[in-house]
Amino acid sequence: MENASKALIIAGAILLAILLISLGIMIFTQAQDTVTNSGMSEAEVQSFNSKFTKYEGDIKGTMVKSLVQEVLSNNGNENNTERKVKMKGTDIGSASAYTETPTTSGIKNNETYTVKMEYATTGGTSTSSGRIYQITVD
Repeated sequence: MENASKALIIAGAILLAILLISLGIMIFTQAQDTVTNSGMSEAEVQSFNSKFTKYEGDIKGTMVKSLVQEVLSNNGNENNTERKVKMKGTDIGSASAYTETPTTSGIKNNETYTVKMEYATTGGTSTSSGRIYQITVD
């Protein structure tokens, strides 16, 4: 009887040790993913991009105005500093440089504009790989 109870205690200790080691490995891999991850998972990048990709290609001025409002809404979030989108175009306030605060005053409703998206190619603190970070309107 004494041997059986000691065997159960040893078995319980072994199971507890295995559980603690597994928990440590799980925490380590999650911490490593957090360090190497650029801040957005693949699903988050796709969801983020879907807000803007519907405007890509040749679109009318009214749609460009909607795109500008979408960018302003996205960039207006103070907690969203790493996910800001910049725009460039002659009719949105900046023809030569990208800006985070485009305007709609120069956009003509009936004109057709070409919208091109630029995607980040590397992860880091300010860009997530595959995320739209710049939009050009011609």
